[in-house]
Amino acid sequence: MSITGLIIIGIIATLILHFIGIFTKSLKLVWIVIIFLWAFGIDVFVSEIKPKGYEEVKKMQGKYKDTDELIQQSGKKISFYELLEIKQSYLKHEREEE
Repeated sequence: MSITGLIIIGIIATLILHFIGIFTKSLKLVWIVIIFLWAFGIDVFVSEIKPKGYEEVKKMQGKYKDTDELIQQSGKKISFYELLEIKQSYLKHEREEE
């Protein structure tokens, strides 16, 4: 899933929570929850992956040129989003080979 798709899902969830806040007349509380949800989501998305993720990246490295380029661009510390991009590129090539 692309970053655009995830942001659209987040915006839709925000709108739904906003209207729930209007309906229950607790708009301030709902917006505080929305802010915390967005902050948590962004934190998870940009945080560094666990060591097991690096092992998975090593298995994918060296097979496909554009996957290797994504690995090089991510540097030594790979974020969760970068891992998703790398894995998506790898799986695309795996499907093409079948």
